[in-house]
Amino acid sequence: MFKGVGMRAAALRAIGAALSAVLLASCGGGGQVEKYQPSRIISFGDETSMIVDGSDPTVDLTGVVGVSLQNGAKYTVNAIKDKAMNAGATLLDCKLNPIWNQYLATAYGLVFPQCNPDGFLTTSRIFATKGATVAAVKTQIDTFLAQPDTFTSATLVTILAGQYDVRAQYDLVKAGTITEAQAQANIEQAGTDLATQVNRVGQAGGKVLIATIWDVGTTPFGLAEDLASPGRAAFLSLLSSRFNSKLRIGLINDGKMIGLVLADEVISSAVKNPGVTFVDVQKPACDPVKAPLVLQCTTDTLASTSTVTVTGDTNVWADDLHLSSGAHRAVGSLAVTRATGNPF
Repeated sequence: MFKGVGMRAAALRAIGAALSAVLLASCGGGGQVEKYQPSRIISFGDETSMIVDGSDPTVDLTGVVGVSLQNGAKYTVNAIKDKAMNAGATLLDCKLNPIWNQYLATAYGLVFPQCNPDGFLTTSRIFATKGATVAAVKTQIDTFLAQPDTFTSATLVTILAGQYDVRAQYDLVKAGTITEAQAQANIEQAGTDLATQVNRVGQAGGKVLIATIWDVGTTPFGLAEDLASPGRAAFLSLLSSRFNSKLRIGLINDGKMIGLVLADEVISSAVKNPGVTFVDVQKPACDPVKAPLVLQCTTDTLASTSTVTVTGDTNVWADDLHLSSGAHRAVGSLAVTRATGNPF
C-alpha cells in the first residue's frame, strides 16, 4: 500500500513538472511577464476628467482662486497650499486631491500639462470638455486623430462620459417632449455609440480604460428631483443602468486592448454602505453659497457638515452631480488596479 502511494505521488510530481514546463514555455521560456508601462495618458470625456489651468479659453475661471499656468483647478474639492508658507494667500495645490485619471497618471509617474508645477516634460493630454456627451467624445477623438499623432500600444486612453446623456434624456421626458420609453431607447443607443468610440480607439492602436457612469439617481441632484416628484430618481437610475449595460455589451472583449473600470459599482457600494468609507453619501461637500460653482470649491469653502482633508473626505459628492476628491480617489485606485492587471 505504501509503495502504491509513493508511486502515485511520484506521478503527480511528474505531471506538475510537465504543467510547469508548459506554463513557462507559454510565458516565453520562463521570463517574467513584462508589466504594462504607458508613456503617456490621453483623456476623453466630460469635466470629471478635466484640470483647468487658465490656458483654456473655453472655461470661465471667474471666482476660481489660486489658479496659475500648470497648476489648475478641478471639478471637485480642490486642495490649497499651506497659507502660512505663502504669506496667507489662497493658492491651489493641484497635485493634492487628484481626480481619477490624474491618480492613474501619478501611478505611472506621468503628469498632465494642466497640473505640472514642477515643469516635467509631458506628452499626456486632456481632451475632455465640460458637459461632454457621447457625441462630444466622438468629436474629441476626431480632433486627436486630425493632429499629426497616433495611438500606440504605449498610449493609455481614459474615457468617461454619459451622465450628460442621461441628464439630456431625463430633461426631455420632464419637459414632456419624449416618452420614458423613447428616452430609454435613446440612452441605450448612446451607450452603444460610446462603445463604438472605445473600440475605435482600441482598433487604432491605443490601450483603453473605459469607466462606467455612476447612478445619477443617487446623486444629490437625483435625490432632489425625487423629493419634488417621487419616482424621478428611479427613472434616472434606470437610464444610468441601461447606458452602462449597452456600453458593456458593445465593447470588444478580447482582454488585450480595453479595460473596464466599474466606477458605478464603486460609487454604488459607497452610497449603499454609509459609514464604511464615506460618512455622508447624500449631501454635497461644497457649500453652494461659498462656492456657487464646483470649480470654485476648495477645502476653504466646504459645508459645515463636511470634513475634507488632503488625503480624503467623508462625502461622496462635491456638489449635486460631481464626485468628491475621495470618490475620485476610489475610482482612480480601481483604474490603477485595472490597468496593472489587464494584459495590455
